Amino acid sequence: MKRVFLTVLDGAGVGFLPDAAKYGDAGALTIGHVVDQCRPPLPNMARIGLGHIQGTHIAPDDGAVCAFGRAMERSAGKDTTTGHWELAGLTLEAPFPTFPHGFPRALLDRFEAAIGHKTIGNKPASGTAILDELGPRHLAEKAPIVYTSADSVFQIACHEDIFSREELYHMCRVAREMLQGEWCVGRVIARPFVGQPGDFRRTSGRRDFAVPPFGPTLLDAVSGAGMACLGVGKIEDIFDHRGLTGSNHAAGNPACIDAWMDYMRQDFTGLCFTNLVDTDMLYGHRNDPEGFAGALRYFDAKLPEIQALMGRDDLLIVTADHGCDPCFPGTDHTREYIPLMVWHKGMTGCTDLGTRATYADVAATCAQWLGLPQRFGAASFMDQLV
Repeated sequence: MKRVFLTVLDGAGVGFLPDAAKYGDAGALTIGHVVDQCRPPLPNMARIGLGHIQGTHIAPDDGAVCAFGRAMERSAGKDTTTGHWELAGLTLEAPFPTFPHGFPRALLDRFEAAIGHKTIGNKPASGTAILDELGPRHLAEKAPIVYTSADSVFQIACHEDIFSREELYHMCRVAREMLQGEWCVGRVIARPFVGQPGDFRRTSGRRDFAVPPFGPTLLDAVSGAGMACLGVGKIEDIFDHRGLTGSNHAAGNPACIDAWMDYMRQDFTGLCFTNLVDTDMLYGHRNDPEGFAGALRYFDAKLPEIQALMGRDDLLIVTADHGCDPCFPGTDHTREYIPLMVWHKGMTGCTDLGTRATYADVAATCAQWLGLPQRFGAASFMDQLV
């Protein structure tokens, strides 16, 4: 019974990529800056290589048992969908479109006609700031708030007393159908919220409506071979449910880690792919390094329990999908290297995997560990693990 547990610490980058200046991200260093400012103790991640990775500013653990490294993003972009797809072996030649000046009026006219409501907003914004700005008008006019960010997203925010979650999800499905071709954003995101002016709060009803992957992924390979392919957190949204044989759409890191460990207690052969979103959604985008450090500490504290549930033929890979530096100007993702912390119970030393040329090396390694032939045009590092 061979299993791979692939876990993404969302937004936990380890230093700006050589082309980061094109994205305005030269100088970003997510984990390093959080460590410099907050000094979180992360002894368990250090034991699986975090301190050996350039850009983390964590002291190396001389007794670490692991394989460690970092990986470059070959795809253009720095968004959730692009990063996760490349981790799963699908590299994009062109980035998803972004809309730094808002969406075309022709698109919004069609959208408003289809949902029967005028919209407000239509600009890049922080998700919490736009609620403070436009929430009162939304309540008064019953107009959905449409906004975007530096990422390829079409976001719709509605108060749950004005539009039910199902009504909001319907609007998102309408938008997803329209957002094709030159308007093909990576994700349409439902952002329900509650509260009153001065105290608006987003709820756990967020849902992402992703474009289906443009080609085969690790998830397709695993499920196509008759193995289990399990998603935790927003994995099902990022891959539009494709390739998954099971999913737990838990919300928040504690619930996602619990769901992940529940899967670990089950007998299966295959892949469990987990996204831990809090570092990105709650702390990176909100310029909150203390919160980011707290999320890292929480994961670190749970790591021994996770390792105790691992079998002899299980592989653990802890990585990220991009950066989201809470100490860097702005509130957007940052184009960075991602960490690679790799561990299994048969390891006896510490192996440097170097700097990988693509995130897709992760997919190639997972496939080889599970005995699958796919390599996704990348280089597996499995032979360095045994």
